[in-house]
Amino acid sequence: MSHHQYKTNGVCSMLIDFDTEGDKVYNIKFTGGCNGNLKAIATLLDGMSVDYIESKLAGNTCGYKNTSCADQLAKAVRLAEQGEI
Repeated sequence: MSHHQYKTNGVCSMLIDFDTEGDKVYNIKFTGGCNGNLKAIATLLDGMSVDYIESKLAGNTCGYKNTSCADQLAKAVRLAEQGEI
């Protein structure tokens, strides 16, 4: 299992920590942001594939922002799969 840390951009959450094993994502933890909502997202996505997470969350926006914590997670897991973080 590999651990990854992603510094978010343009959202309330400052950091996303998660583990990967193959194309599966585990132990997602957000630092900052909407605590209850982000805990729920992390729980629902535990053990899901990078493709699944990206298909559900990529492009999601928050209010007036052109991204969201969910969108940032989709970017983070894809970068991790590509070995870029």
